[in-house]
Amino acid sequence: QVQLVESGGGLVQAGGSLRLSCAAAGRTFSAFAMGWFRQAPGKEREFVAAISWSGSTTYYKDSVKGRFTISRDSAKNTVHLQMNSLKPEDTAVYYCAADAGSLSTKQIAYDYWGQGTQVTVSS
Repeated sequence: QVQLVESGGGLVQAGGSLRLSCAAAGRTFSAFAMGWFRQAPGKEREFVAAISWSGSTTYYKDSVKGRFTISRDSAKNTVHLQMNSLKPEDTAVYYCAADAGSLSTKQIAYDYWGQGTQVTVSS
């Protein structure tokens, strides 16, 4: 089992920044690829970013490339999502997830999920 707890969400004006964190406990954190997903009101949950177990490979949703950066600190069992130049359309609940298999952008590949943290971007 892996327990994931997100933090860092909040209310920010358009153009601002937030840094989300996901703390992992349980099985060896370094064995998992990690991902961030989000779900806006009335919409399906969607992929945002993912990072391999080594940190050497990252994937991003096209609309966040150049604005968001995913990183991991294996010594602290934490993964971060730095979000810059935020837009109102980034408003959503953001979820951290852990994938015991290969790095993926697909939700079905992820084995463990956090409870989510709300990000609201005002215009």
